[in-house]
Amino acid sequence: MDAGALEALISQHVITAMKAHDAVRTTTLRLIKNALKNKAIEKRAPLTPAESEQALATMIKQRRDSIDQFTKGNRPELAAIEAAEILVIEEFLPKALDEAGLASLVAEAVAEVAASTGQKPTQKEMGLVMKAVQAKLQAAALRAEGRLVSELVKKQLAA
Repeated sequence: MDAGALEALISQHVITAMKAHDAVRTTTLRLIKNALKNKAIEKRAPLTPAESEQALATMIKQRRDSIDQFTKGNRPELAAIEAAEILVIEEFLPKALDEAGLASLVAEAVAEVAASTGQKPTQKEMGLVMKAVQAKLQAAALRAEGRLVSELVKKQLAA
């Protein structure tokens, strides 16, 4: 979905959320819309679908970090608001790959790197494997959290 269509869709959702008097959803949708608009202004050109997804993924990462901080600071009510915002943002991203699917994708990437280099990759080749996994995710129009991908790659290379 291109950025213009995504922005129009979000605008429709804002109106629906406002009519439903859903304050958290309305606020989150407006934040998404502003983030995409700011990113386009920063770039001085319309965003590509990949750039839009990256902006939304960044928003999710920021909220996950906030949840960690709020949990450590004993503020569960604020962590709950951040979690609700993540759910709204995820509606506009491609489906996240589950851990089992991601593990098989990592195994494929390790096998491909091993085939191209002629030996099983080590921790030094982690960057190559990460790039291969990201390419596979992008080709399949899926997404996965970078931290989880990194953990699975490390585990696979250590085995």
